[in-house]
Amino acid sequence: MHSDTLNPRIDRLFKAQLQGVLATQQQAQPYTSLMAFAHTPDLRYLIFATLRDTQKHANLLLNSAVSFLIDDRSNDPADYQHAVAISVCGCAQAIPDDERAGFLALFLAKHPTLVEFVSSPDCALLRVAVSCYRVVSQFQAVELLAIEP
Repeated sequence: MHSDTLNPRIDRLFKAQLQGVLATQQQAQPYTSLMAFAHTPDLRYLIFATLRDTQKHANLLLNSAVSFLIDDRSNDPADYQHAVAISVCGCAQAIPDDERAGFLALFLAKHPTLVEFVSSPDCALLRVAVSCYRVVSQFQAVELLAIEP
């Protein structure tokens, strides 16, 4: 599918979902975490926050390659035909100080109740520089959207 059709579908699903599953790696073993997230309008970045003293943050310091899964399932048998799941591949990175305010504003616009959490000095605000999206619908219809650097 063409990006002008796929981009709005990704954007709509991301706006509708508050959380997704972040996959990092620990000694060649996958490690997953349920995370609040936001995204930039151009779909180049996902934004999330985590405490620095966590396994996921330690994993990211050793290996920045991540996957992030966002879906709209309702835990119903109809999900096999109607649910959409989006796998995001990319590299997680600290947000440069001169860009932090803009990314923080996007994150808090979606998650205003997390203002205290992200304001803590123990919290890291991170972004995933997206390399591609895999959109899976109707159980096994897969569409790929590569993001050019």
